[in-house]
Amino acid sequence: MHAVETIWAATLLVVLVVIVPLAIVLLHRAFSAAWSIRRYLREMLQAGVGIAGNTVSITALNDTVRIAGSLVETAGSIKQHSGTIATVLAARAAREKQP
Repeated sequence: MHAVETIWAATLLVVLVVIVPLAIVLLHRAFSAAWSIRRYLREMLQAGVGIAGNTVSITALNDTVRIAGSLVETAGSIKQHSGTIATVLAARAAREKQP
């Protein structure tokens, strides 16, 4: 029975001296890595929200460019019509000056 007790004592000693400290070190490293990943994900989320907030104006800019195209066409039409109006008004003014 003495040999069995010695083997159990040696095994227990190895577990307490080698396995438990090694497990603690490895768990600490795993938790440290997990906390780092969590911190990096939080930073990535903040950056992503910032990027999304800054790119909202691109849609508004695209809308502005689309509307500006129609404004240019309208301005050209107004310019044509104002030339016609100026000609008609000049003709009326000339008629009014004639006695």
